[in-house]
Amino acid sequence: MSTQVLLIQGHPDPAGGHLCHALAQAYAEGAREAGYELRTLDVAQLDFPLLRSQHAWTHEPLPPALAPAQEAIRWADHLVFVFPLWLGGMPALLKGFLEQIAREGFAFAKDAKNPMAGKLLKGRSARLVVTMGMPAAVYRYYFRAHSIKALERNILGFVGIGPIEETLIGMVEAIDDKARVKWFDTLRALGRQAR
Repeated sequence: MSTQVLLIQGHPDPAGGHLCHALAQAYAEGAREAGYELRTLDVAQLDFPLLRSQHAWTHEPLPPALAPAQEAIRWADHLVFVFPLWLGGMPALLKGFLEQIAREGFAFAKDAKNPMAGKLLKGRSARLVVTMGMPAAVYRYYFRAHSIKALERNILGFVGIGPIEETLIGMVEAIDDKARVKWFDTLRALGRQAR
């Protein structure tokens, strides 16, 4: 059976053309070369409201634009999230997307007596590809990669996704063409392995 990969572009600029888009393209090229089934999802192209209340999350229906996103996540064996670090965390649009789709009945069981046992997205792995202006080592060791850890533990891990790997790319404003090519090669290699 072929591995099914969902590549989620989390950069909030719908115009594209950013390093995140080029990195995602490199990953996609590698996955296609290796023969994996690949779907892509660009969060910036989706039209959905932000959640503003507990009532909306539990009682209002999923926005229609997000039903294909849930179906794609259900279909996937491996999820790849590509996004820039903004103000120390994922962009608000990506967070809003995750809040909308990770609902009871899809991401975790409604009636689970133990929330740790009601994870409905088990059996999927993930990779986070995160770009940032600061050195990646500073973010990882000084700031303890706090927002990435929160995404891994409190969102993805909570619904059963794991293992989760990270690719942190720092100093993006300063990297030259040689470094870019190296990162594209790295992402292409990860795509060939569906990792």
